[in-house]
Amino acid sequence: MMFTSTGSWGLYKAPLSKSLLLLPTILAVLLTVLLPQYQDMFIYNLQAVRQGKQLWRLVSGRLICLDLKDTFCSSLLIYNFRIFERRFGSHKFASFLFGAWILSAFVDLLLSEALRFMFELQVDVLPAGLLGPVFALFVPFYNTIPRVQVTQLLGHVSITNKSLTYIVGAQLLTSSAYMWIVACSGLIAGMLYYSNKLAVQKYLRVPEWVARCGSVLLEPVFSDSEPTAEAPLGMGATLDIQRQQRMDMLDQQLLLSQLAHFRRNAQQQQAQTGLLNWNRFFPTLRHRGQNRHQEGPQSQQPPYTHPPDNTAVVEEQVARLMEMGFSRMDAQEALRASNNDINIATNFLLQH
Repeated sequence: MMFTSTGSWGLYKAPLSKSLLLLPTILAVLLTVLLPQYQDMFIYNLQAVRQGKQLWRLVSGRLICLDLKDTFCSSLLIYNFRIFERRFGSHKFASFLFGAWILSAFVDLLLSEALRFMFELQVDVLPAGLLGPVFALFVPFYNTIPRVQVTQLLGHVSITNKSLTYIVGAQLLTSSAYMWIVACSGLIAGMLYYSNKLAVQKYLRVPEWVARCGSVLLEPVFSDSEPTAEAPLGMGATLDIQRQQRMDMLDQQLLLSQLAHFRRNAQQQQAQTGLLNWNRFFPTLRHRGQNRHQEGPQSQQPPYTHPPDNTAVVEEQVARLMEMGFSRMDAQEALRASNNDINIATNFLLQH
């Protein structure tokens, strides 16, 4: 399936993500269960920032979640977003989080002042924790991770490889009354940093020496061993979805292998006779395995007859394949062979 490398690789090559999972979670549990008397130091109190000039709360109030539900949901999201650390490297990933963390603090203050000025809504306390950067990561997640349908509910509602992440994000969004302010701040900060508006990536980035020091300190402690050679799966919401993804992947590999076998036979016959019978070499999925040739001289084999193929192709999908540069005949036969699965048809036509 297409959600690459986020399934079964754990936290391999993602030491920063692992540290963000473990350290804030441990501190949140300590403050909630064992040291509740120190929670006041980590409350994200905007009134104290504005009136009491307690600017340090913009730091302490935005590091540790004081609600264990928020801690759990944000940890799940960080785990799912670890793909960006593997894709861009720990330094760029840390720079994105740092830039989004700084920008979201300013946006928090601006939104709270705008609400007070426009609607006379006084927002004194916002949810605490590293929430702004977590919501900011939805921006690259939306823009760079392909959307692949996994299944459908009731024939209309599509379940994709990204659905679980959005569901967890929605749960976090609805966990408190003013969480939507933090979410909006994080999304705005993520869009500003991701699009590099106002050249923020140049100024809001982790210095090289800090990155090197962090690499020396974090990697020996939080690095994971290289995963075994198990095929990566997409993010399934349940074990059944993951199992279905594996079955679909194996089925697609089997189909592509078989079609490649028939294409090679077709090319050999075309070289000998100059004539290519497409219907012979593109059986439908219903008749897979029925047309494997036996070893030996062709004179000893009975003439091959292919079952009638009544699979109707969708003209819209044929047109899409023709727009990619394939001939109409190739597009039709590839769609018949894949039961009108345009992804499998495209993969086969591109690989052969």
